[in-house]
Amino acid sequence: MSARENILARISKARGSSVVADISAEIRRHQRGPIPPLEDDLIKRFGARAVSLASDVAQARTITEVPALVARYLGERQLPMQGVCWPALAPYGWNSVGIELQTRAARGDDLVGVTGAFVGIAETGTLMLLSGPETPATVSLLPETHIAVIESGRIVANMEQAWDRLRVERGTLPRAVNFVSGPSRTADIEQTVTLGAHGPYRVLIIIVG
Repeated sequence: MSARENILARISKARGSSVVADISAEIRRHQRGPIPPLEDDLIKRFGARAVSLASDVAQARTITEVPALVARYLGERQLPMQGVCWPALAPYGWNSVGIELQTRAARGDDLVGVTGAFVGIAETGTLMLLSGPETPATVSLLPETHIAVIESGRIVANMEQAWDRLRVERGTLPRAVNFVSGPSRTADIEQTVTLGAHGPYRVLIIIVG
């Protein structure tokens, strides 16, 4: 029995009913609230919103251009040319541009983390990241600099479409879903915005395609 079936069975037992609640059907029946229309160019909208949230945004025609973009970004800011990345991003020739990336979960002393993203949300300029053995969440959360690579075809209009895509492509939810809307920030002290309070100081998003 799966965890989901186990939970539903316990709910049914507690209710004293033999009818198992169908959560998926309940979600489908749920009516969505109004969704504001967006312009047709989702990539342009996503980039503009991400910049408004203090992310840096760059575009690459192909994935092969990404290492050079990252090297230039790190070099211009005098940032370390080493860090950690998701395993899927390891084969893209980082060494050829002088970048050394290790494929593992991030530690507290890692300063640069390179990830992909499940989707980008154009309405808000937000990245949606799923945790997993091949996509450790620490790579986007611990380093001072988070660099995210996302294919243009994975930019959706809104949060509703992001969850729809997750259900269609993955079926079940991962252990954690993280949303990244620019660098970490807080205004808890005297309403003064401070970047990097709980995570990265800077975020670079590279849109491929």
